[in-house]
Amino acid sequence: MNEQQLPALLELAADIQKELGKGAAKPYKDVINVSWGDPHRGGLKPLTFVRQVLAACFYPELLDSSKLPLDAKQRAEWLLERCEGSSVGCYTSTAGISDVVHRVSEFIRRRDGGVPSHPKNIFITCGSQWALTNILKILVDSEASPRAGVLVPAPGHSTTVWSVTGQGAVVVPYYLCEEEGWALKVEELQRALDSAEGVCKPVALYVINPGNPAGLVQSRESMEEVIRFASEKKLFLLADEVYQDYIYGEGSRFISYKKVVAEMGAPLSDSVQLASFHSASKGMMGECGLRGGYVELLNLDPAVMEYVYKIFSIGSCGSVSGQLALDIMSSPPQPGDSSYPLYEQEIQHIRSTLVHNVKTASEVLNRLPGLSCQPGDGGAFLFPRVDIPPKAIQRAQEAGIEPDTFYCVKLLEEAGVLVSPGCDFTQKEGTHHIRLCTLVCSDVFEELLRRLSNFQTNFMKDFS
Repeated sequence: MNEQQLPALLELAADIQKELGKGAAKPYKDVINVSWGDPHRGGLKPLTFVRQVLAACFYPELLDSSKLPLDAKQRAEWLLERCEGSSVGCYTSTAGISDVVHRVSEFIRRRDGGVPSHPKNIFITCGSQWALTNILKILVDSEASPRAGVLVPAPGHSTTVWSVTGQGAVVVPYYLCEEEGWALKVEELQRALDSAEGVCKPVALYVINPGNPAGLVQSRESMEEVIRFASEKKLFLLADEVYQDYIYGEGSRFISYKKVVAEMGAPLSDSVQLASFHSASKGMMGECGLRGGYVELLNLDPAVMEYVYKIFSIGSCGSVSGQLALDIMSSPPQPGDSSYPLYEQEIQHIRSTLVHNVKTASEVLNRLPGLSCQPGDGGAFLFPRVDIPPKAIQRAQEAGIEPDTFYCVKLLEEAGVLVSPGCDFTQKEGTHHIRLCTLVCSDVFEELLRRLSNFQTNFMKDFS
């Protein structure tokens, strides 16, 4: 894997912002950063109920304040009663606060239409990626020969690649079909598996649904094919489902891998080994900094579960602030609660902003010369393809950087827009992309598209 390019771009963006602060003359007044999936960074406001409950948990004197609604104070009291010493500063059990774990389990059961969920199979962690790394520690023997391999989507999340290689395993990329809306094809999984022969022994298959950076949402039929494939090839299934709240494609809906496995019946429902991940960092909460995620495990041997517990115990426990956020995510205000009207209003605002941004971006990007964008059905990102002219590719080669990194540098310097280069996510050879986050307040996003439109037109002229 090539060295990631985004850190250097972030440094350049910081330098530009400093120059702007000193009065430097540029055709823009600020840098718009859509390189991260961070809603609050993008101007979307935190959910009021979440922050009220957290505030009271961290400063219990607020429980006597008339400024907080009754249900927020009741939730904070309930959570504090379940913290050791009635303090968020205390350790919790390894898997998390017991009653919070049970609420997460109940959330999963409701989401999956009654499919059983057992609290003993759930671990609350400092974000879903931390949980994934721990599961990889169990699956991968770093001293094995041949080395273990993990099938990973391309394009896919770069931090997952680091997690896999960090455990001593080999990344085996399988390419999503861009021409069909980034579809996941079982034939491509087989090609990837065949490519690993003589290189490594694949032990797991990692899927992202909804996708990141590609906004695919898998159909039930596609998921069943993947589950059968994993079963036949004896691969542990790793399902990253952190963007499950972000579904906006016509006819698309989120179905969890666990639900599909269960409804496929025996022997698959009793044998397919699955780890599914979710997070308070994504979804409608967008609380990236609180570091709250969970993993639910399915069909693991009891002896393995004991080892899982030991691995997770090394980190003592997940962030307590993240556990509090997960409790609210799992059990939000309901009709009749004093906070429900505002909570629902804020949720609908985030959803409508996301839908508006995706629709507008798709229309704008597909009108511009040299850009094309598959319509996203879910997730928080778009991954448009950039047809970079030969002259620009030559300039990139002279500078010793990837062509789409060269494009991102020019976009940042000339338009004040920071996006991630496609080379950071693995892409088919000869293609170039950029990733941009759509979880941004609408006025900022529209300004971003205006700048990008002007830049793209000039870029194609300058290098034609």
